[in-house]
Amino acid sequence: MEQVQTTRLDLDKVEAEISKLFNEAVKLQAETAKLNAETMKLSAESAKLQRERYWYPVVVATTLTAAVIGATAALTKLLIGS
Repeated sequence: MEQVQTTRLDLDKVEAEISKLFNEAVKLQAETAKLNAETMKLSAESAKLQRERYWYPVVVATTLTAAVIGATAALTKLLIGS
């Protein structure tokens, strides 16, 4: 009878440990999903920054070209238009 009682206590301990491990596995899966979502977000942000880095010189050059054309037109109008 004593052996059965001890075995039952051991089984209860094992079941409690299995339950704790299962709950920990669920938490780890949730954390993994969260980290994967964060990784995807950072990857998208990185791609956006790379596109912006590529187009930034084009925007600056276009703006400067427009400014030079505008200044040239204004000076031409000022000097020739008089």
